[in-house]
Amino acid sequence: MASNSISTSRSSNSSWTAKQDKQFEVALATFDKDTPDRWQNVARAVGGKSAEEVKRHYELLIRDVNDIESGRYPQPRYRNTN
Repeated sequence: MASNSISTSRSSNSSWTAKQDKQFEVALATFDKDTPDRWQNVARAVGGKSAEEVKRHYELLIRDVNDIESGRYPQPRYRNTN
């Protein structure tokens, strides 16, 4: 269920490649919340995205994490492969 929410929320923005998602993660670690012009820097690091797009992508990520942590989605039940 959570993965559907994540893919739906992300696809409603613009398409993000796996490479852009990884660049986004690295950029967030590099440019913290106190960095001046954070979203412009993150957008530049990702490439092909505007400051508004990366900020929205971040907001959706935070929403998804909060939903998962609040218990809105059940924890996956993995099968034991032993």
